[in-house]
Amino acid sequence: MVTKQDSGRATISEIAREAGVSVPTVSKVLNGHAHVAAATRAKVEEIIAKRDYARRPAKRSKKAGLVDLVFPGMGSEWACEIIEGVERVAQEAGYGTVVSSLSLDGSRIRPWLANLAERKSDGVLLAVYELDPKQIQRIKSLGIPVILIDPVGQPGPELMTVGAANWDGAFSATEHLLKLGHRRIGMIGGREDLQCSGAREDGYLAALRRGGVEANSSLMVPGDFSIESGERGTEALLSLKERPTAIFTGNDAQALGAYRAARSAGLRIPEDLSIIGFDDIPAAEWIEPGLTTIRQPVVQMAETAMRALLRHLEGDEELPQRIELGTELVVRGSTTAPSSS
Repeated sequence: MVTKQDSGRATISEIAREAGVSVPTVSKVLNGHAHVAAATRAKVEEIIAKRDYARRPAKRSKKAGLVDLVFPGMGSEWACEIIEGVERVAQEAGYGTVVSSLSLDGSRIRPWLANLAERKSDGVLLAVYELDPKQIQRIKSLGIPVILIDPVGQPGPELMTVGAANWDGAFSATEHLLKLGHRRIGMIGGREDLQCSGAREDGYLAALRRGGVEANSSLMVPGDFSIESGERGTEALLSLKERPTAIFTGNDAQALGAYRAARSAGLRIPEDLSIIGFDDIPAAEWIEPGLTTIRQPVVQMAETAMRALLRHLEGDEELPQRIELGTELVVRGSTTAPSSS
């Protein structure tokens, strides 16, 4: 039994636990949905009143008709596709989009938060970003919901995230090379602070294990998802006494750097070196030879995140914490069986 002393702000989970019902049932009661037994509804309502739970209206009226979309940098094809997906759904719903670029070190967070409070945006979408608990609390104190797109690090349970199946994609990329007969497969990793980097590395290693190939740390070099790091990483791999016959570059930008390094070394793609990327940016199709890569549903990720935000603004409390969209292997001319010479 909850006493007066401990009857402070409760969560939906706590109310559900005390009432002996599911979280969706409590959500239905809070939002006035039908199909809840009268006795159950009365019991939940009693606990809601006792615990002084602050109800949210079933439908929240728009304050400004604006959604904030925030990046650590906007100079990439990936960012353009995210903007395209968010704006497509936002415009259909009658929302405008405020796009901001904030450094990952947080130096511009404070003035941005002040502007956010002033213009009273309805929601925030953070792409490849991470906020500390104080910053999250500050946004929430303004009554503004937050959804992360392809988040940095491991977000807490209080934030919803939308991303791609990075592990699956990396596994498929490596498996494709293994099926072609490659056994010395290099990998150029991504930025260590990004969640996707670890997932792609894990997928690469899992595929090697499944294929009966022992992982070799000398074949794994760091990168930062830039063209320059792809070039540097490929140069390092090609300098090995036993160089790889194929490289999984971690993303398409690094694959472009790998092309440059391979050609500088006098190697032919794919006859001397197979290269596979991740993302399927437009350049992957027109570069010669076309880049075999993992198609990441970037526009769909952005659309999904924006639709989820709209559902949240409509009072939907049954959204999943994590939405993960599938990836697809796209085979082009940059991969083939290793040379027998």
